[in-house]
Amino acid sequence: MQVRLSPGVEQPRTATSPVAAAVKRGLDVTMTLAALLVAAPIMAAVAVAVLLTMGRPVIFRQQRIGWRGREFTLLKFRSMAGGSNIFAPSGDHARLTPLGRWLRATSLDELPSLWNVVRGDMSLVGPRPLVTAYRDLYTPEQFRRHDVRPGLTGLAQVSGRNALTWEQRFGYDVRYVDSWSLLLDARILVRTVVAVLARRGISAPGTVTAHEFRGSAPDRSPSLPTPTGSGAR
Repeated sequence: MQVRLSPGVEQPRTATSPVAAAVKRGLDVTMTLAALLVAAPIMAAVAVAVLLTMGRPVIFRQQRIGWRGREFTLLKFRSMAGGSNIFAPSGDHARLTPLGRWLRATSLDELPSLWNVVRGDMSLVGPRPLVTAYRDLYTPEQFRRHDVRPGLTGLAQVSGRNALTWEQRFGYDVRYVDSWSLLLDARILVRTVVAVLARRGISAPGTVTAHEFRGSAPDRSPSLPTPTGSGAR
């Protein structure tokens, strides 16, 4: 697939050495396959619940921007009525079902994304993959979030999730790219468990999901608090 970068970004930078990337990938596959085995009964139950309450399709598919700007199809359990894969955040409140709201609150809607990790589209930890409509809205610095594989969870998700401004989220993403290590990944995974149980930051103020990203002001830079303790995913 041809890779189309955002304006001003000519070549993505590699954040890790080949050996470190191979170790991270090996851990991703091993841990994800184990998680799929454990979660199989839960995934089956959720699939039946979605089918009975919302009908088909059970799986939500949407194109997202991944590693080095490549696009891939993200898989999630469907949480909204209508069955549309079109990106339209303004209509989320009307389309989000009671079951869908619970799936999002518990992060069970993310379980099918484990297949994206196995396929190599994603990692367990990394910046969350966002919709292709945002591609040309990133600043060159923000686009650096694609220098690593996107993740099921990430530094931004355990530091506030949707309660953060877009500039803060992208700031955490770039910080992760610049400071990646296996130890950092382990810490984020542990904090994610606590964050999911706490159910904080699931939605941005005034919306059921997140506000639409419309681009950043050229002179705006994120103010990032130093992450401490557990945050919301």
